Amino acid sequence: MSDSKIEWTEVTWNPTTGCSKISAGCTNCYAELFAKRLQAIGAEKYKNGFKLTLHPDVLIEPKKYKTPRIIFVSSMSDVFHKDIPLSFLKKIFEVMNETPRHIYQVLTKRAERMEKLAGELRWTENIWLGVTVENEKARYRIEHLRRVPAKIKFLSMEPLLEAVPDINLEGIDWVIVGGESGPKARPIKEEWILEIKNACEKYNAAFCFKQWGGFNKKANGRLLQGKIYDAIPNPYTNQHSLF
Repeated sequence: MSDSKIEWTEVTWNPTTGCSKISAGCTNCYAELFAKRLQAIGAEKYKNGFKLTLHPDVLIEPKKYKTPRIIFVSSMSDVFHKDIPLSFLKKIFEVMNETPRHIYQVLTKRAERMEKLAGELRWTENIWLGVTVENEKARYRIEHLRRVPAKIKFLSMEPLLEAVPDINLEGIDWVIVGGESGPKARPIKEEWILEIKNACEKYNAAFCFKQWGGFNKKANGRLLQGKIYDAIPNPYTNQHSLF
């Protein structure tokens, strides 16, 4: 586990690494680039590069943290990838179930398998579940998410690649929006973001604007109309907190 620079979490935990591309949001995958860099410098955990790899040796790591943390699960992978055995997925969930002091953020693009396996898993209240919705074509993932019994449900609309108009956020607690970063970054438009922000206000969902992205994401920053938007759900009330 390691401290994270991702604006909406605190720590990353990677019991799985590696993945494969399934939709437009995967085209310029940051995790793939990072994994290949780590492989090039001889990092043992990334000796397989971005090939899907299970790491049973790190399953115990969250138990070492005695103070509560917000933990992004498999930031370098997707725990609902078709090649991750249900038996290993259950082990990941058992660790999350056994450490209720932590909040775990699970994010996937594989919404169909997520829903299919949901009944095999124990959804304790500290497990937050999200799907990526990068464009109109990916909107269907929200319906799968609604049918899973996670207490907190969220959307990651990053990289946001086009407008997703009239989005229904019924039952969705949190939406993270961001532009793509890196040398091949695809553009994001302010009007797309504001439409989602307005939907969050309509449905009482917390809204977080992560970044404009682009080639120099640091220079472009994360101000939206002069403000930072950093809301995060409070699982114990109907109110939102600032991260």
